[in-house]
Parts: sequence; C-alpha cells; structure tokens
Amino acid sequence: MNENVVLIVLSAWSCILLQLGTDGKEQSPTGDGERLFFPNGHANVLLMNLSTPTPAIPVRASTVILVRDQKGPLEVYLLKRSGRSDFMPGRYVFPGGTVDVDDADPDFWKAYGDMDPEQVRSRLGQGEPDLGLDEAMAYGIAAIRETFEEAGLLLARCSTAASRDMEALSEQRSRGALPQTWLRDLVLSGGWTLMLSALAPWSHWITPVARSRRYDTRFFMALMPHGQECQPDRRETTHGIWSTLSAALAGNLEGTIPLSPPTLITVQELLPYPDIASLEREMDIRSWGETRVPRLIPLPGGAILLLPWDPDYANEAFRPDVMRFNVGLSPSQRPISRIWYSNGLWLPLIP
Repeated sequence: MNENVVLIVLSAWSCILLQLGTDGKEQSPTGDGERLFFPNGHANVLLMNLSTPTPAIPVRASTVILVRDQKGPLEVYLLKRSGRSDFMPGRYVFPGGTVDVDDADPDFWKAYGDMDPEQVRSRLGQGEPDLGLDEAMAYGIAAIRETFEEAGLLLARCSTAASRDMEALSEQRSRGALPQTWLRDLVLSGGWTLMLSALAPWSHWITPVARSRRYDTRFFMALMPHGQECQPDRRETTHGIWSTLSAALAGNLEGTIPLSPPTLITVQELLPYPDIASLEREMDIRSWGETRVPRLIPLPGGAILLLPWDPDYANEAFRPDVMRFNVGLSPSQRPISRIWYSNGLWLPLIP
C-alpha cells in the first residue's frame, strides 16, 4: 500500500442500519451518547445523542499527544479503549481524562512544578488571554495525572531517594488501586517535581453541541522521555501501540486501528513534521489556535462531522450527498475538514 496516498471509494451500500442500545456509565473527555450496535459484527461505537434539547455545559479535560522517533518517522502513542467503555469503545485515542477538583488548586501545585506561575500561564495559556493561571495550571496537572493513570508514563523528575515511589505507584496502578489523591500524595512525600514544561499547547476541542455530555478538552503535545515505557491500564484501555503517522492513518481506513475524530485530525496534522527537531520548533511557538467545535450532520446509517475550517461549516442548508463521497487522504496533505461515520469507522473525506 502506498503510505503517502490512501484512497477508498465508498458507496451508500456500505452504510448499514443501526440499532440503538445503551451500556455503561463511564465518562471521558471526547465522547458520550447512545451506543450503536452493528448487526454485521462491526465494533460497537458511540454516536452523538441527537435529541439533546439544550446544549450541555462542557466539562474540562486534558489529552496528551505523546511523540517519539526511533531514528525514523515520528511515532505517536495510541491507547485502545475497552470494548465495554461508554466512550469510543474499541477506538484508539491519546491518553487523557477530565480535570478533577484536586487538579484545580493552583496555590498548592505552583510549589511543585518546574516553572513559576508566570511561566505556566505564558506557556500553557499561550495565545488565549482568557486562559489564566488557574485554568492553565488545572489543565496541566490533569494532563500529567491522566497520562500516568492511562499510559503509565509520569512526566516528573525525582531525586534518587524518591525513585522507589515510582515502583510502588506502578504496582498500585497495575492493581487498579491508585488513591484518588495519589499525585498530591506523591509530591508531598518529597523529592518530586512535575514537568509542566514538557507540555506544549496543540489544539482545543469542544464536543459537538448535539451531545448530552460535552467536554472542553486541551490537547497537549509532549515528547516521550527517556527511561520510561508506556502501557495500558488493562481496564479502561486494553492495548497500547506506538505507530507511525502513515500506519495509523492507513490502519484507520482499513479498520485495524480505528481512530476517534480528534485523534484522526491530530495524526494528519503531524505529517508535515519529519522529525522531533522540526516538531520541537513548532511546539515552541504554537498557540491553542481556533477552538474546534465540530458540527454534526446526521445521515441515514451514519453522520458527518464538519470542522470549523470546512467551507460549509456555517451553511445550515448544507446536506451531503453520500453517493458521491470519496474517502481517503489528500495527496497534498490538505487539512481534513470532513469526517464520515460509516460502518463503525470515522473516515476522512477528500475535498
């Protein structure tokens, strides 16, 4: 398969009738709604609850895009959600989760980060005057905490004497026995510094208005530190992989690495960066940019998501013609602006 251009032409016959059902109570930052079951055996997925009369207030959440290179193309770390999850079951996503009450305590956390408060506000709130120190710190602490809980990676430095704490934490995590305040307890034990400087703003997503639960999610970029390994928690996430960008995009089209919409967009956005050095240069200057609130258009047997930069995003009369859809990746690497939900997959549409 040509990794630079992947094209699949799908017709309306590829859509199938959906039967509604419900399952699970778990919450997570990038999805919720009614679970859809496919009679032909495709993985269960989540689609939006289209009947919500009043838009829900988004809950704050953080996601971390972990990147590395192994003397080759960039790779991203992807976690497969449990098939029992009420959030993107069976989907590959980046580590992340909601901002807890304990994360939103800047007076406490400012003593344990590797940046002073002004540096935190400047770096993590970059480009958004309304994102002050309190909000920036809460998102950053949640990003560090959730990355360890979901991927087993701790963005922190420790003294030699404190290194045994990591072994104990990893053992607790493997048993699903981490206390709710484990990160606070860890820094209070002494010798630990949280690496807030390892996080860089990448994108800001808010769940579509149609959903009954919505999330206001900050996507941070972080480089994989040396000396640690990522692994799923075997409960919320069942599998973890390092994947090149082209392999992840091709796997999504083939159904072997089904990606959530924000994950799909993010992986495609990373294609112009051939190595860590070029990505680091972008991380140094990148702001949060335009907030991404996808627009959902329901279709018989599926749906379309329009991104804010799509020319028809604000066109309320726009109705896509499924029979004319071409699905795949643009040879020119033009940004994906439309994603089609069909046959259990979120698929990019060629303009």
